[in-house]
Amino acid sequence: MPNNTTLPEPTTVAPAKGLAYWLPSLLALLSAGLLWSGWPVNPAPLALLLLVAWVPYLLLEQRLSAQGASGWKVWRYGYLTLVLWNLFTTYWVSFSTLSGGIAAVICNALMMSVALVAFYHTKKRFGPTLGYLSLPIYWIAFEQLHLHWFLTWPWLTLGNGFATANYLVQWYEYTGFLGGSLWIWAVNLLVFHSFSRWRAAGPSLGRVQRQRLILLPFLAALLPILLSKYIGSNYQEKGATAEVVVVQPNLDPFLEKFEGAPNFVPYDQQMARMMTLTEQQLTPQTRLVLWPETSLDETYFESNIETYPRIGQLRQWLATHPGLDLVTGLTTVGQYGPDKAKASSTARFKEDLGYYDLFNAALHLGRATNPAAFYHKSRLVPGVEGVPPWLSMFVIDLGGSAGGMGSQPERSVFQTAAAPALRVAPVICYESVYGDFVADYVTEGATLIGIITNDGWWSDSPGHRQHMQYATLRAIETRRDVARSANTGISGFINQKGEITQQSGWWVPAALRGTVHLNTELTFYVRYGELIGPACQVLAVLLLLGTVTAAVVGRKRVVEAA
Repeated sequence: MPNNTTLPEPTTVAPAKGLAYWLPSLLALLSAGLLWSGWPVNPAPLALLLLVAWVPYLLLEQRLSAQGASGWKVWRYGYLTLVLWNLFTTYWVSFSTLSGGIAAVICNALMMSVALVAFYHTKKRFGPTLGYLSLPIYWIAFEQLHLHWFLTWPWLTLGNGFATANYLVQWYEYTGFLGGSLWIWAVNLLVFHSFSRWRAAGPSLGRVQRQRLILLPFLAALLPILLSKYIGSNYQEKGATAEVVVVQPNLDPFLEKFEGAPNFVPYDQQMARMMTLTEQQLTPQTRLVLWPETSLDETYFESNIETYPRIGQLRQWLATHPGLDLVTGLTTVGQYGPDKAKASSTARFKEDLGYYDLFNAALHLGRATNPAAFYHKSRLVPGVEGVPPWLSMFVIDLGGSAGGMGSQPERSVFQTAAAPALRVAPVICYESVYGDFVADYVTEGATLIGIITNDGWWSDSPGHRQHMQYATLRAIETRRDVARSANTGISGFINQKGEITQQSGWWVPAALRGTVHLNTELTFYVRYGELIGPACQVLAVLLLLGTVTAAVVGRKRVVEAA
C-alpha cells in the first residue's frame, strides 16, 4: 500500500551573523568611542587616544575596499563613525532644542563625511600611497572651510581635542589648532601603516623591520610632546599687569533671565545683582569689569544709547570708581535709514525705522567724557543668529538673540583710559572657538582676551566645560591672558600658557578678581595667520581635479573598449 504521507519541505536556516558581519560596525563604534574618550572634558591623559582613534576606521575602510564593497557601503560605515562621534560629544546641543540638536548631529556628520568620500575615491583612482596622504589634506581643508562658511560649526575640529591637555600643544603659538589636526592624522596614519605591514608580513617580519615599524609612529607622537614641554617650561608671562574682575550673575536663561520666562527677574534687579557682585571684588586698583553676554537684555538703539536710564545709572556708578571701565553684553539696534543701498545684507526693514540690524553686541563704558563703544558679534551661531530662512525650522538656542543677526567685518578692541596698556578683545560666546578669528583681535592691538558668554542653555553638560577649555587654546595661540565672564559659569582667568589660574563653580552667583599680564608681542601664528588650512585647501582642489579627471578618462576608456 503506497505511503501517501506528505513529507515536510526542508527548511533553510539562515547562517548566524558572526563577528565578520558585525566587525565594520564594531570598528566604527570603536573609532567614535576613542574620539569621544580623548575629547575635552575627559581626563587630560586620555587626549593621547586621539593619536590612535582613527585607526579602527582606517582598518574598516581597508577591509571593505579589499572585499570589493561599493562606495555607498564604505560611506555608510564612515558616516556611522561620524554620527556616533558627534552624538557622544555634542549631544548636549539638544538640551536647548531637541530637533535642532538632532539636526546638528546628523548634518555635521554628513558634512564631515565629504572628506572621507573624497579620500575613498582618490585612493581608488591613485592607489593607497596617494590615497592615504590625501585623507588629512581633505579633512583639514574641510575644517578650514568649516571655520568660514555660513554653516560654520568648528566645535569638533580635531585640534580642539587637546584643550584639556594643552600642555601637549604649546607649539600652537606657531601652528594654531589646525596643527593639532595634522598631528592627529599623521600619527594615526603611521600607526595604521605599521599595523597593516606587521599583520601582512606575519612571522616573516624581521626584528629590524619590526623595530622600524614601532619607532616611526612612536617618534611622530613623542617629538611634538617633547617640543611642547620645552616651549612650556621656558615660557614666561609677559607684559604689564592690570587688575580685572569677572562677574557671574547666574540667571537661568530658561526660567529667569528673559522677559516672559516663568520666574522672570526684572532687569533692574538683574543689574543690581551684577553691581553687588562686582562691588564685592572691586579695589581701587581694579581697571576693568566684565559682565556676561546679553547682561543688559533690553534692546538698545545705538544712536541714542546715552539716553537710556540704565546706561545713565551705569555711568553714575562708574563715576564713583575712578579708573574703572566696564565691558558688558547687550542687544542693540543699528539703523541705516530708508536707503537700501546703505544697509547691510542682513538688514531688516520697518516703515518707522527704515533699514536696521539687530546685533548681539558688547558695550564698553569708561570715562564719562569718552563715548560708548560697541562691538558686534561676527561669528554667528548657525541655527541661532545666522540662519537662512529655509533653515528656520532648525533654530537652536545657544545664547544671545535668535534670528538673522547683523555682524561687522573687522574686529574691534576696547582700550581703557586709566590703563592704556589694557586693550581688550571683546570675544562674544561662540567666537572663542575660532583660532584665526581671535588672532585678528590681537593684530588689532588687543593685549587681553575678554570672553563674555551665556552657556546656561546647555545645562550642566560637557558643553559649557568644553567651551571653557577651548579658551585655553586661544591663550596659547596668541600668548594672551584670558578673562572669562559667563552668566552661569564657568567664569575665570587663564594665563598665557593656557593654565586656568582661577575659576568659578557652575550655577552659582560669583565674582572673581585676578591680575592679568598684558602681552604686546605677536606670536608666529598671529603674525602670519592660518597657513595649514589654506595650504590643505589648495592641495585638496588639485587632488579632486586629478581624481575627477582620472575617473572621466577611465570611464571613457571603458566605453571605447566596449
